[in-house]
Amino acid sequence: MSQTRLALVTGANKGIGLEIARQLAEAGVTVIIGARDPERGQIAAETLAAQGLTVEAVRIDLNDGDSITAAAETIRERHGRLDILINNAGIIDAEDGPPTSASPEAARRIMETNFVGTLAVTQAMLPLLRLSAAGRIVNLSSSLGSLAVNGDPTSPYYSARLIGYNASKAALNMLTVQLAAELRDTPIVVNAVSPGYVKTDLTGHTGFMTPEEGARLPVEYALLGEGAVSGRFVEPAGETPW
Repeated sequence: MSQTRLALVTGANKGIGLEIARQLAEAGVTVIIGARDPERGQIAAETLAAQGLTVEAVRIDLNDGDSITAAAETIRERHGRLDILINNAGIIDAEDGPPTSASPEAARRIMETNFVGTLAVTQAMLPLLRLSAAGRIVNLSSSLGSLAVNGDPTSPYYSARLIGYNASKAALNMLTVQLAAELRDTPIVVNAVSPGYVKTDLTGHTGFMTPEEGARLPVEYALLGEGAVSGRFVEPAGETPW
């Protein structure tokens, strides 16, 4: 059983997830790279391990309940608990768009992965997080999930009308708020973190932040110490309105 802090990062074989895994491992955390494709997850783990970091991989597909259950059981067998859960995995869809024209099927696919899948992972990992002295859950959200931002004509994100994606992140924020309230009498802290507009495959590399920069705030919230505030929605510039 491991004695150092143990983190699971979903969707960590590339992009922000991989950089979050790297920075956590550099901080002395044992990191489990969760990946839908086990080969890609293993390659990412070997890449970080070659840098002297303590990393391993596990298959976890947010749309495959059996893989989620199996991942939780693997972590239990190998380590006996979990200290940090970073819900990073998520998708966009080319058929998403404004409410008048988005494909309902695309919206369903996005919601199934980004919200329902994240809920399933969180529920599966909670028994392990409850065994931690100070559990931390970080949900990778987006400013696009803010109802206030979506309704503010002065916001730079006002015109980003992706009903499926934006709604999935708003739902993820609801998970953050409700879970933080439900766990308020436990050592588990839950927060929603918007990393910023990052150059990754998800954004078509159109962002203005590097993955390294985008990973910093999620990592900071994963490593919060005693007295950490739960149930917040934050971005690099500060608090984000719900």
